[in-house]
Amino acid sequence: MGFRINNLTDNSNTVIREKLGGFTVLEYIKDLSCTSVMDATAQYYMSQSNMRRKQLMIELNNSEIMMKAGAMQYTIGRMEMTTGINGIGGLVSGMFKSAASGTGTVKPHYRGTGTIMLEPTYNYIWLIDVDNDEVVIEDGLFLACDTSLQIGVTARSNFSSAALGGEGLFNMTAKGKGILALEAPVPAEETVVVELENDELKVDGNFAMMWSNTLKFTVEKSGKTKIGSAASGEGLVNVYRGTGTVWLSPLAAYN
Repeated sequence: MGFRINNLTDNSNTVIREKLGGFTVLEYIKDLSCTSVMDATAQYYMSQSNMRRKQLMIELNNSEIMMKAGAMQYTIGRMEMTTGINGIGGLVSGMFKSAASGTGTVKPHYRGTGTIMLEPTYNYIWLIDVDNDEVVIEDGLFLACDTSLQIGVTARSNFSSAALGGEGLFNMTAKGKGILALEAPVPAEETVVVELENDELKVDGNFAMMWSNTLKFTVEKSGKTKIGSAASGEGLVNVYRGTGTVWLSPLAAYN
């Protein structure tokens, strides 16, 4: 009993972009499945712009992961899939967390031994080794993680300014030790990492992809007065205060 996967990682059109634990990011050099001249032309220019299909492969060895609902393409091996919800109390809690953070109520759990392939994407897949830490994730970026990580939500410090700024009131958090996979609009190599030590960072827009939960996060006016905010031309800004790390996308805001 067992299985073998051929023509995947050993395919000349496939490269392993990154590997961390049982998580592997595959990238397809060309899209060989074009069926029209228009598709081929678009694919050529997309490839030249570093827009290539990527796919997350997760290998389980008597272990367990959770993933975003609807992200699975196929599984190979003996695995059990559960909802990860324990009774009515777990369902209510999950519904609150999903409504608060903008993610799905059910995040399927896969336990056992085998390989899971997630749906291909043109976005960028980040693999993060969370090492006894707690990070806050921008809405919609979560893709998958080890179940050794505790997934939760955190609230912003001031609800009224968040509402005025058009931002969500809550964000997803990942706490503990394990691998976290995110689907982001920018490559990790482009990310600017700002380390704060009892200081502050102000950002105009959704450029922060992830930050330490040790930081106090608020949405505030860019100036102390209405006249000052109007003069700066910025209005409301996201503010991160304290000691911790912020990962910024310098060229593309996340919507």
